Amino acid sequence: MNTDGKPTATQMSVLVAAARRADGAIEPLPDNLNGGARVQVIKSLFAKGFIVESDGHHVLTDAGYAAVGKHRPINKGVRKMNTNDGVAQRDAPDALQELEGKVRAIRPGTKILTLIELLQEPGGASIVTLLQATGWLPHTIRGAISAIVKKKLGFRVISEKGLGGERIYKIDIATPKVE
Repeated sequence: MNTDGKPTATQMSVLVAAARRADGAIEPLPDNLNGGARVQVIKSLFAKGFIVESDGHHVLTDAGYAAVGKHRPINKGVRKMNTNDGVAQRDAPDALQELEGKVRAIRPGTKILTLIELLQEPGGASIVTLLQATGWLPHTIRGAISAIVKKKLGFRVISEKGLGGERIYKIDIATPKVE
């Protein structure tokens, strides 16, 4: 299993939506993923080790939860099985095109997606960089980071001062969000 790959924006939206569900299922997938795109996203998530099949459903692995900064929810009184992720692993099914569903995903080409991609850069992004990329005012950027990136999507965002005293914002994927 290769978990070294960084998820794409589309994959990240699928992972975030699944992490919000109690069972960690990736279905229903976003409306914009049709036909071959659905198959490719699911195959890629399998290849990167972010999902497995369990009882006919595709669910997040521990690596999938970690990619969005969360932990697998464990019900009280339930112990984790002795498998890699508490779920029996199987090969990707051939009939992936039959998946259906409707989840509000981050649409490609939007300013929010641009904001998230810049925040995921290794060095993060300064407010000036975010201003130039989105065309928003500083208070709008800070509000979007707080309301959408942190609260709605569940990312943990780090804010720190850079060498020149400029504030740098970045998504901390390695550390789970404290809830």
